[in-house]
Amino acid sequence: MEILNKLKNLDAYPKVNEDFYNRTLSGGLITIVSSIAILLLFISEIRLYIYSGTETKLIVDTSRGERLRVNFDVTFPSLACSLLSVDAMDISGERHFDIRHDIVKKRLDHLGKVVDSRKGDIGAPQIERPLQKHGGRLDKNEKYCGSCYGAEGSDDHCCNTCEEVREAYRNKGWAITNMDFIDQCKREGIFQKIQEEQGEGCNIHGFLDVKKVAGNIHFAPGKSFHHLSFPFLDLFSFQAEYNISHKINKLSFGKEFPGVINPLDGTGWIQPSSSGIYQYFIKVVPTIYADIRGHKIHSNQFSVTQHFREGNFYPRPLPGIFFIYEFSPIKVIFTEENKSLLHFLTSICAVLGGVFTVAGIIDAFVFHSHRAIKKKMQLGKQG
Repeated sequence: MEILNKLKNLDAYPKVNEDFYNRTLSGGLITIVSSIAILLLFISEIRLYIYSGTETKLIVDTSRGERLRVNFDVTFPSLACSLLSVDAMDISGERHFDIRHDIVKKRLDHLGKVVDSRKGDIGAPQIERPLQKHGGRLDKNEKYCGSCYGAEGSDDHCCNTCEEVREAYRNKGWAITNMDFIDQCKREGIFQKIQEEQGEGCNIHGFLDVKKVAGNIHFAPGKSFHHLSFPFLDLFSFQAEYNISHKINKLSFGKEFPGVINPLDGTGWIQPSSSGIYQYFIKVVPTIYADIRGHKIHSNQFSVTQHFREGNFYPRPLPGIFFIYEFSPIKVIFTEENKSLLHFLTSICAVLGGVFTVAGIIDAFVFHSHRAIKKKMQLGKQG
């Protein structure tokens, strides 16, 4: 019995230091702040675990023979649709002049409101007794064969529209010096259309399908054609100065993908007093975006620099704006990935341990500082 009584009176645990169980106001505040920090960090880790992150990888682009869709939406507030054409050419020799398919033009008034919207260019021919190749007017039951005005490729070659006359001149490498004398162009009302649209603007949007090689896209006032592999313009397009002020609503290469930034979207430029050409030098970077389900989007990103070239010197440059692009040999691959469960649990343990450790250090520092100050104050009173 004596042994049992001694064991009861024996303090099996040493006296705990009062520092570890004293309740203080600072300790309570630190506990509340630590709990809030743990909650916020826990929510953050859950978000990171639920939502996927993106991993970036660079590889050499070995693709060959691919084609690319260039999407554009450009507004010219001071250039009429009847004068605006789109050309494309590349270093492989592929050339497209006065492109009309997959392109829509919208006539704009001086306030920027849409007046008319149409595909293609000026419109259908107005047929009314057109001039025949032999010099007379078209008679009833007579087959129409219009003159090419000296640019015929053969004896039976007919030019029945203004565009066919222009094409015949292109093939010869000639410039049309005066379109007033071309019956087909007068009947189709080209000059009347130009007069009607004087003072208007134009919004042109659509897409072009081009080869994946270096090239350029040209938005030009006037109808361009080529001679000896160099681009020229019909002479009538130089009869006036053209205001090529513009706003690029959209320009992209390929499909859209999450996070893509097209640096020219929403940008614009106002032409100064002198005329000339505005050039955009674009570096296109092939890109693949793979989402969390493994679905891949083949697209492109690009960077751009720009330059205005005045047209008051000889040889006079082509008016309009040029998008001159080339491709990077490096391909970027974005891959969506989720954190693993093990990584998530490790992060949670690190959050809990880190917050508790920091909170303990701060609490100990505050407590001992307060205790030391209190002792000094007591010693001061005693002295």
